[in-house]
Amino acid sequence: MRPKSVSSRRKDKSISVIPTPTTDKQKATRRRRFWHRWLVDPVMRQITQGVSPKKVALSLAVGSALALFPILGTTTTLCLVAGIALGLNQPIIQGVNALCTFVYFPFLLAFVRLGDALAGSARSSLDISLMISTFTHHPGQFFRQFGVTALHAILGWVVVAPVWIPLVYFIALQPLRATARTIRAA
Repeated sequence: MRPKSVSSRRKDKSISVIPTPTTDKQKATRRRRFWHRWLVDPVMRQITQGVSPKKVALSLAVGSALALFPILGTTTTLCLVAGIALGLNQPIIQGVNALCTFVYFPFLLAFVRLGDALAGSARSSLDISLMISTFTHHPGQFFRQFGVTALHAILGWVVVAPVWIPLVYFIALQPLRATARTIRAA
């Protein structure tokens, strides 16, 4: 006996379509698709984007400039947003951000001093232990006492960053291109 076609089954009321129970394998596949769609795929796109020498050089330049932004605690978010907006490689930009931690405080001092000079004001106080203590115990007083210092540091950074980014970009670009050529030739 030949099986009935799908169209004849629907006409025949004696045969009903019973939904098959979902197996554990099907549930796992659905979960895997969900996680891949919403977590794995976006992370992989972030990791693999920006792998050309130009994008890597730009990731290094922008990452190092934003890593030296003089407001402590903002650099990771700044690097994340800039990396997404410019399509830069997130592991590189965040790695550069972490590496710049070692030179952060000398640059912070330089940015404050440059901002003081540009603003034509007296040298700002930079007693780090006093700043931390004041911020911890009296946040309002901290902003009144050190707000101008922060603005001077930002002013210094704003003057330096437009020179810093192209400088780092062009310094990094040639070695990265040479490395890419070597890798392609191998």
